[in-house]
Amino acid sequence: MNVLRFLSGVLGNAAGLLLFLAPMVTFKRIISSRSTEQFSGIPYVMTFLNCIIVAWYGLPFVSRNNILISTINGVGGVIEFTYVVIFLIYAQKKERTKILRLFALVVTVFLAIASVSLLALHGNTRKFFCGVAAGLFSTIMFASPLSVMRLVIKTKSVEFMPFFLSLFAFLCGASWLAYGLLGGDPFVFVPNGLGTGLGIAQLILYAIYCKNKGHTQNAIKDDFTEMDPEKIDQAKKPDSCHP
Repeated sequence: MNVLRFLSGVLGNAAGLLLFLAPMVTFKRIISSRSTEQFSGIPYVMTFLNCIIVAWYGLPFVSRNNILISTINGVGGVIEFTYVVIFLIYAQKKERTKILRLFALVVTVFLAIASVSLLALHGNTRKFFCGVAAGLFSTIMFASPLSVMRLVIKTKSVEFMPFFLSLFAFLCGASWLAYGLLGGDPFVFVPNGLGTGLGIAQLILYAIYCKNKGHTQNAIKDDFTEMDPEKIDQAKKPDSCHP
């Protein structure tokens, strides 16, 4: 049981890393053009918040035997922070101000959660409090593909939904679902169960619509742009479909 749980955690770390690195193509474009163009920085800030809260939950003094959760989310937090910094460097003044304010709010939320859990709570109460927070923000993050799934159904094309992003999302969710079930941790398996289901739904949609080239101009295939459909409509890139 412990070996299977450990292997699930290792697979979850690998799939999670690939998922976090997926936006590198987008940021290579941003750096090359020296502009954030029509991309939104909000998803990266919110993913950063999710990472640091879940990493906090996995620490030994909050929940036992969950260090593998902290490792990947700690790394993910660093990666997302890097994305945010790059975005701030190349964003227009108005957008930069908006993202800076959101980032300040995110850091405040995390510090509040960490402070309350350290100073006011102990034992199972601390685990429950941090687990609820981690589960809530994980659920919000996993639910973000709903908008792009709606877009795929509407346009009958997967040009807005990269195959490998959907695959990594499914593998990541499934790995942590197994990890949570084997460890009997509802704060892990509930949100990741949702993530696994949405990952399967994305792959099914891809299988249905992949052969359709679509009749709209292709958006930048940024995994997190999906949270801002208006900006998808504005971004432009040649049409393509993964094999």
